[in-house]
Amino acid sequence: MRGIVFPVVLIVIGAGWLMNSLDFFPSVSWIIIIGLMSAGVALLAIEGVNKSTIVLGPMLIAGAITTFLRQQYQLPLSIQWPILLILCGVLMLLARSRWIAAAPPKPWEQQPLPPRQPE
Repeated sequence: MRGIVFPVVLIVIGAGWLMNSLDFFPSVSWIIIIGLMSAGVALLAIEGVNKSTIVLGPMLIAGAITTFLRQQYQLPLSIQWPILLILCGVLMLLARSRWIAAAPPKPWEQQPLPPRQPE
């Protein structure tokens, strides 16, 4: 169940973003902001802080914050994107730190259990 949460959240955020871009919901930009923010917080809460989540979780949260600033205070894309790129680089360097725990192996990376011997 834990492995399915994040992809479903991404699909919901993407669908909400697409519908917002196509003006299905003309004034619900909060869906994108809350979706990005909750996806970042949920990722960190469910998976914990490790080399994998230290980049993606804060990037989703920063995306929500800069999107809010862009919508409410007209933060130009020429400012938003460089901020996100700089943050991504800093977080990627932080992920290389020895103080950040290694990411647990994914289910498809784990070794299969040996077959049981009949008794």
